[in-house]
Amino acid sequence: MTDTKETTAVAAYPDHWLQVESLDLDAQGVAHKADGKVVFIEGALPFEWVSANINRHKNNWEQGTLTQIHRASSQRVQPGCPHFGLHAGACGGCKMQHLHSAAQVAVKQRALEDNLWHLGKVKPEQMLRPIEGPTWGYRYRARLSVRFVRKKGTVLIGFHERKSRYVADMKVCPVLPPQVSAMLMPLRDLIGSLDAVETCPQIELACGDKVIALVLRHLEPLSQADLQRLRVFAAANPPVQWWLQSKGPETVCLLDEGGEALSYALPEFGITMPFKPTDFTQVNPQINRVLVSRALRLLDAQKDERVIDWFCGLGNFTLPIATQAAEVLGIEGSEVLVARARQNYEENRAQALINKGLCTTSFVARNLFEITPEMLVKDGVADKWLVDPPREGAFALALALAELHRQRLGTSELPPTPGAQGWTPPKRIVYVSCNPSTLARDAGLLVHQAGYRCTAAGVVNMFPHTAHVESMAVFDLAV
Repeated sequence: MTDTKETTAVAAYPDHWLQVESLDLDAQGVAHKADGKVVFIEGALPFEWVSANINRHKNNWEQGTLTQIHRASSQRVQPGCPHFGLHAGACGGCKMQHLHSAAQVAVKQRALEDNLWHLGKVKPEQMLRPIEGPTWGYRYRARLSVRFVRKKGTVLIGFHERKSRYVADMKVCPVLPPQVSAMLMPLRDLIGSLDAVETCPQIELACGDKVIALVLRHLEPLSQADLQRLRVFAAANPPVQWWLQSKGPETVCLLDEGGEALSYALPEFGITMPFKPTDFTQVNPQINRVLVSRALRLLDAQKDERVIDWFCGLGNFTLPIATQAAEVLGIEGSEVLVARARQNYEENRAQALINKGLCTTSFVARNLFEITPEMLVKDGVADKWLVDPPREGAFALALALAELHRQRLGTSELPPTPGAQGWTPPKRIVYVSCNPSTLARDAGLLVHQAGYRCTAAGVVNMFPHTAHVESMAVFDLAV
């Protein structure tokens, strides 16, 4: 039976008030006007009644910014950062600090399910419990913009302002590790003291388990006085380690050789991963450890199985898999990362008496966006795959699998792939994704054209307070 009081109250709301129904993938509230037109409202949360300033008008939708909350969500919380919000100069690094952290995860889980169904027509047989961790102080990697504002006579260091190319005037950043957040103002003073104050546009942060690497991008050679200022700062702020970048990533080098190596550990597997500050590593090391552990439990590699790790990078998954399988092949698009992965493998293999030991492991470099059925056959039969692509996903890989499946069924319109008769697909694929839409696209191919079932999926809250959705899905061969 309908609650008459509630119905009357809703009916009494003014027509220009908007009832927010959900959040989109940009963390905007989604509402509908009386005529049915969709309105996206920055700063609004589901189940709220709000007013908004509409600043974009299209035929089928409008976009605006929250101006007043008439009825607040029970999940609305006080943001944990003074620089978050809709005010002028607000930092654009986070989008969801006003929403309770548990509700943020629920929104991401819903986004994953919606993408899988609406884009891929896939419904997982099981939804995995979300992987969660610390919601503050988690961001061990960041690219901080640096600007000398001559009119104000000051240096700004941080993320860009919301919807702006200007750098936010950040004094703290609670999503950065506390010791890094505490360095923001001293860093501003340091850059302000340099001779090259106007030609240092960026500081890239990469924290290891024992070292904080700061990569200073400089557009002109640094004077000896500036180099000494950097050394003094590092000495006063251990364990800071300065790296310099004069041009592209290949020019990154340590200011002074020696000292602790930049690395992170995966202690469950006895693995230590050295890396350079510009190498790709996960932003959130606590979540990464849990992510690797769950991925390997789901993969369930056995001592007599061969595994291929696609988009293997430095070996973040490859080396842990090598503690469990009979043979592992890591495939990556970057020659530089492949060389680093080989080096990491050799260094960890040398510790075989300490860790769990590593099976035979090899690495190759290949363009993973141009994978063909012929390439899959040449790589040989693998019992299981782990796939961890960038935001673009693994479309070519899924397409190649689908074509080989059609050839097995005799429904392909293409010539047979040489050697395909003796090749069999992996019986399980664990897919780690940083983009739910490309995961859904690839899942649709795997389920509807390549002979797989999606047996499980779940979100990974790698980036709390942002709208970024990381996830994991498991596909088991059905035929």
